[in-house]
Amino acid sequence: MSELRDARLSRVQFFRMMGGLAVAAAAAACSTKPETTGSVSQGTQLRFVGVADQKAPMDELVAAYKQARPGVTLATSFAPTDQVQTSVRTQLGAGNAPDLHVVYPGSGSAMSMTQIAGAGLLADLSDQAWTRTIPTGFKPAFQKDGKTYIYSAGSSVIGAIYNKKVFQEAGIDGPPTTWTEFLALCDKLKKAGTTPIALGAQTPWVTQLITYALVPSTVYAKDPAFDDKQAAGQASFAQSGWREAMDMYLELQKRGFFNDKPNGTTFEQQISMVATGKAAMAVQVSAVLPDFRKAASSPDDLSMFPLPGADDAAQVWIPAGVVVGLGAGAKGKNLAEAKAFIDFLGKQENINRWAKAIAAIPLTQDASSTIDPAVQSFLPFTKDKAVPFMDQRWPNAEVQPVHFAVIQDLLAGKIKVDEALKKMDEAYAK
Repeated sequence: MSELRDARLSRVQFFRMMGGLAVAAAAAACSTKPETTGSVSQGTQLRFVGVADQKAPMDELVAAYKQARPGVTLATSFAPTDQVQTSVRTQLGAGNAPDLHVVYPGSGSAMSMTQIAGAGLLADLSDQAWTRTIPTGFKPAFQKDGKTYIYSAGSSVIGAIYNKKVFQEAGIDGPPTTWTEFLALCDKLKKAGTTPIALGAQTPWVTQLITYALVPSTVYAKDPAFDDKQAAGQASFAQSGWREAMDMYLELQKRGFFNDKPNGTTFEQQISMVATGKAAMAVQVSAVLPDFRKAASSPDDLSMFPLPGADDAAQVWIPAGVVVGLGAGAKGKNLAEAKAFIDFLGKQENINRWAKAIAAIPLTQDASSTIDPAVQSFLPFTKDKAVPFMDQRWPNAEVQPVHFAVIQDLLAGKIKVDEALKKMDEAYAK
């Protein structure tokens, strides 16, 4: 544990060193049915397994790579997050993993960079030119022991994806800036006959997003060094603003601001509810904003705003993190070609393409880089009021699934907040 503490920057250092738009953490991925593209060629065939929010950029960039290197074929498939966390991790350990595969920044999941690289299963990418442009503050998300093991095109944020037409019809002029204003907004939407918040808690990773959106304000705005103290045994989930965040989560449910039976509602149903106007908004990661737009009659109907987790607007902080990326299996049969593809992704024009496809802030920027208008309202927070997604600095892959489970149990009324936080503290200590 002491080695982990020594190797990590504090959150204050992390964001001060980044400057400007540099923000880091780990993003959540989507759930979907597996899809496969690509066909066998006479040259090298690479196999990639990812998650759904990687499909749009990968489809575009695989096509571009085929033109650049016609002798190489990439067969891509996209599986649900839970499946990837188990099946690909098992394949990695067995030595029969795909050439390229999804990797999460940080250390908080079974498919995270730190966990996989620590097991010697990820190829070192440090000799590639793009790795030398990683902003200093991003490095803990990309590197272990000074070596880069993951490619990611940029950063995303968590906030409220909302249907502008629904807001207008309910007489809502603009996004709230405090928690009290947010509750009043939800109450107004409910009285107008619209479900304020669509929650697809049947899909496990969706359960974490509301707490992730609130905890920056309830924990880190008050104690930016919380992670370092927790790692040193001087702080805990139970004795922190995590309790306040979970109480706020349950307040939304108690006041009837969620759809009926959120534990029986999927991520896909959550998208549909907001896109069609049956619900006004969903707390989500910006990487899935394109999925919401695809389901809407007009993409311009959907935008985002930061979820205010405090009653003082000056104390509202946001979660922002490096988007889910990919790496090359260290034991892959086509390692050189797999690394060549990642090097191709690291070119600025391809960083821009990937970031644009998922409404992310590009890792590095040039004159041709663009930032989606929907995330513009988050930019003022990114300099000194943003923190990585919480699991980024958790010491193991145990806490995140426990967090998923306790949120579902809280929503079902099976446990109280005290028990939920106790279970998370126990998982953290493993």
